[in-house]
Amino acid sequence: MQLGIRLHDTQALPFEERIARVHALGFACGHLALSKMKDADGNMLPAAPESLTPGYAAYLRNIFAKNQVDIAVLGCYLNLAHPDPAELLKITDKYIAHLRFASLLGAGVVGTETGAPNAEYRSCPECRSEEALQTFITNLRPVVAAAERFGVILAIEPVAKHIVWGPRRARQVLDEIESPNLQIIFDPVNLLDRENFGRREEIFAETIDLLGKDIAMIHLKDFQVGETELKSVGCGLGEMDYTQVLRFAKERKPFIHATLENTCPENALQCAAHIRKIYDSL
Repeated sequence: MQLGIRLHDTQALPFEERIARVHALGFACGHLALSKMKDADGNMLPAAPESLTPGYAAYLRNIFAKNQVDIAVLGCYLNLAHPDPAELLKITDKYIAHLRFASLLGAGVVGTETGAPNAEYRSCPECRSEEALQTFITNLRPVVAAAERFGVILAIEPVAKHIVWGPRRARQVLDEIESPNLQIIFDPVNLLDRENFGRREEIFAETIDLLGKDIAMIHLKDFQVGETELKSVGCGLGEMDYTQVLRFAKERKPFIHATLENTCPENALQCAAHIRKIYDSL
């Protein structure tokens, strides 16, 4: 398993120094979300579609290669179920721009969650409707077609609060789209909510059974139980047991990218050590 980190959770340094620091900390890969990358002076990396030029891709690719850090995920977390056709067109264009950019970067996948049927990207009961699912699938098709043209993997991330809220729902999307360029980001904690977290081992087993062959990468975080919802925290700081997930990775996907989430510069190494200790013991 190639362990990495969400780059916007790392120390806010000038970009090249930041990636060098990621390598120095022992991480093999990173999750790159251009719109969230801010340095110590508050400067953001360009993220607009018109900025995603071949020259920009070469600049980033060279920095990552120099520091021996893979780009595991190029994040593009937008709402493909947006109800406004004009906004949906802009969103689709952004996805296609990110897919083209990923092909130049050599990114592992372009990652996305699966939206909600409202402009606010807000969880609601309608997320679980068949109508919302079919809207998402319809709007996903041209994005997957672009992924195929560029030779890039688009990976969707099931999240309990979104339209693709569980493994069966995700399997339906994969089967209806039927493309080798559409795969899965497995984030175990994102499959949980206040109602189902007590069945987490069963949910993880079902996810591995239904989606295992299509899992392209893994997100690693932990959770704490609040009064109304689960709070995401760094690995080892909550109630997660990663034995089942890491055994799946070790036995079936030994070189998979897996990135830490919800860390901070002060606890990233602690969280990484927690995961490595479990993985090495299996």
